[in-house]
Parts: sequence; C-alpha cells; structure tokens
Amino acid sequence: QVQLVESGGGLVQAGGSLRLSCAASGSIFSINTMGWYRQAPGKQRELVATITDSGNTNYADSVKGRFTISRDNAKNTVYLQMNSLKPEDTAVYYCRYIGRSGNYWGQGTQVTVSS
Repeated sequence: QVQLVESGGGLVQAGGSLRLSCAASGSIFSINTMGWYRQAPGKQRELVATITDSGNTNYADSVKGRFTISRDNAKNTVYLQMNSLKPEDTAVYYCRYIGRSGNYWGQGTQVTVSS
C-alpha cells in the first residue's frame, strides 16, 4: 500500500502562483512515476504532468511553460509549481503514484483561480 498526502491548494487570483506538494509513504519502490492530474466540475480527470524516478517529465499542452513538476526522491515527495494561473486551471488536483506496488491516488486538493 502507498499513501499519498497532498497539500498546497487554495484560492488565488489569475496570474498568481501556487505550489502543490504530495508526500508518498508506505511500499515505495525506487522505480516509479509520480504525477499530477486534475478534474474540473463536469469534466473528466486529465493529466497535468508526470515525472519518473530518473527525472523525465511530461506535461499537458495546456500547462507547458507555466507549470513545473519536480521531485525529491529522498523525501518521496513530488511538487507542482504553478505560475501564471488562469481561471480554467480551477479544478481538484490529484497526486498519482505508479510503481511496482500498484497505482495509487491522493485525496485531491482544490485549486481555485479567480478572474
């Protein structure tokens, strides 16, 4: 089992910044991928960004150049720095862990961007 605890969501004005954190604990294996997904009301959950244990990243086109994903392997923590936020970034953001022990999701953290 892997437990994921997210933090850092909140309310911000358009153009502002937020930093999300997700700490993983439990049956963590060194080879894994962690990432952030989001789900807006009435929409499907979508990929925001992922990062492998070796640091390879992947971003949704809608966030390229504005969001940066990073991780601290020693702390089993992944971060999402979100800059130049737009109202359309408003969603519940979920952390995801994919590794040998399985596929796990966090409980989600709300990000609201006001215009």
